[in-house]
Amino acid sequence: MKCDKCGGDIKDGEQFSHQGQTLCDNCYMDVGLKVKACDPWAVRLATRTRESSGMTAEEGLTEQQKTIYEFIKNKGRATAVEVAEALDIPLNELERQFATLRHCELVKGSKEGDTVYLVPFS
Repeated sequence: MKCDKCGGDIKDGEQFSHQGQTLCDNCYMDVGLKVKACDPWAVRLATRTRESSGMTAEEGLTEQQKTIYEFIKNKGRATAVEVAEALDIPLNELERQFATLRHCELVKGSKEGDTVYLVPFS
């Protein structure tokens, strides 16, 4: 069986149905668990947790989150597509990781004209 979204193989019994589509686990997670980057409660929780644990900058991040954060910090600004291509990360995965970095107030979006750049928070 094939996933209707990504075309990947799905073992029998491991498929999910969503709005008439047969999806693999990863694609089902993408449509079912959208993480919002602009979530004031998530920001409050993340910043308070990091603060109370004494974490600063990259402490407590996954290796992938550290890599994304360092790339954006070193470059100064980059579009999501530029980051995804440079780091060979699927765009939907970058969006999930960006949400966490945004909640930690490490990276944010900045619109210039019609282009949105990912930039260091401060």
